[in-house]
Amino acid sequence: MGAMQRESRKVSRRRFLKEATGAVGAASALTILKPRWVRGAEKEFGVVVLLGPPGAGKSEQSRRLTARHSIPIISTGDLLRDQVRRGTQLGLQADTYMKAGQLVPDSLMNPILEDRLSQPDCARGFILDGYPRTLAQAESLDALLKRKGLPPHIILLEVPTERLFKLLTGRRICPRCNRSYNIYFQPPQKENLCDADGTTLVQRPDDKEEVIRRRLDTYQRETQPAIEYYARQGRLVRVNGDQPPEKVAGEIESKLASQ
Repeated sequence: MGAMQRESRKVSRRRFLKEATGAVGAASALTILKPRWVRGAEKEFGVVVLLGPPGAGKSEQSRRLTARHSIPIISTGDLLRDQVRRGTQLGLQADTYMKAGQLVPDSLMNPILEDRLSQPDCARGFILDGYPRTLAQAESLDALLKRKGLPPHIILLEVPTERLFKLLTGRRICPRCNRSYNIYFQPPQKENLCDADGTTLVQRPDDKEEVIRRRLDTYQRETQPAIEYYARQGRLVRVNGDQPPEKVAGEIESKLASQ
């Protein structure tokens, strides 16, 4: 990262903090809100927003971050699946969009997310996995985090589209033990049978080719404006997601520490 880019990010971060803290002042707020890798385990960590297309490895990197820094993962997918599983009105409405490979509207997603972020375990910070997905959500999230005085670190995992397609359409799940395989990159020892218990593997409905194409198209159409929004403000940190997970994790930690 060049000196000018680093300075631009610092300026953007100070601007965010100044708007968020009012009379406190940006310089003092930067000290108050420094994340764990700067201040220590007992203090605020901050907010990490993990962006990237479906299949880019956001969930894997979220797990690594939470294991290292002891803050919760807020996955909008998990929140929505919980609503669906419990049969709530919001869940039933969201399920229609999810099965079609479409984004759940902000009118459904935002209330679910804001309620989750108000829980006590989010007080030190949290990791947002796959949210925001639209420009409107990015702006809404900024407003919410400013009210909380928490400046986010925006991480974009970049993976070539062709590889993403194989990662997603090639995924197979054991319905008994929930073990995951990929017919292109991590196939079972015996075709279409789980290595652990011999159960016939299944493909989830939202991993089928036609749904994946729609999901990737939707990502380009809906999420790219949010990415450009952060990039214009000098707040976007790009990470090569097309490498082993441990290397991706190392690059994320290095870039967070340099902010």
